[in-house]
Amino acid sequence: MQPLVRVGQGFDVHPFAEEARPLLLGGHLVDETAGLAGHSDADIVAHAVTDALLGALALGDLGSFVGVDTPEVAGAESMGFVAAALREVSDAGYGVANVDVTVIAQRPRIGPHVLAIRQGLAKVLACDISQISVKATTTDKLGSIGGGEGIACLANATLERGFGQPAP
Repeated sequence: MQPLVRVGQGFDVHPFAEEARPLLLGGHLVDETAGLAGHSDADIVAHAVTDALLGALALGDLGSFVGVDTPEVAGAESMGFVAAALREVSDAGYGVANVDVTVIAQRPRIGPHVLAIRQGLAKVLACDISQISVKATTTDKLGSIGGGEGIACLANATLERGFGQPAP
């Protein structure tokens, strides 16, 4: 018998890119600063959420799921990874009950972008915005993140069997 509730955790970190690229967080464009380095669009929120969804189902991680260094992933929109992981969730008979995200960054200020990030995640995850939490913190200038070298993200996903699924 499948468990009623499954929980997964995701983590991602990327340095800021040396070349000019957009900064995307949960599919939302943040204009205040340079983008992050990465093979895809380097959207750490999308990457961490994808890992959390896959982890809840014991399906591995982003790298094993989409092959992060493969040519077909180069420059890919990471919210597509979230959508693909959601299909796995749905195919397994689960729905997203809650996603909780913490962005760890010294810069830019995340607060002004929280609502847009929540809205983007809720849209892709086909759930209500009340099921998506996005928070931000800094490392108080400690370490590479605190020194402004990059951004990190933690995500947790709670899946519930039959939640958000059409009735049989």
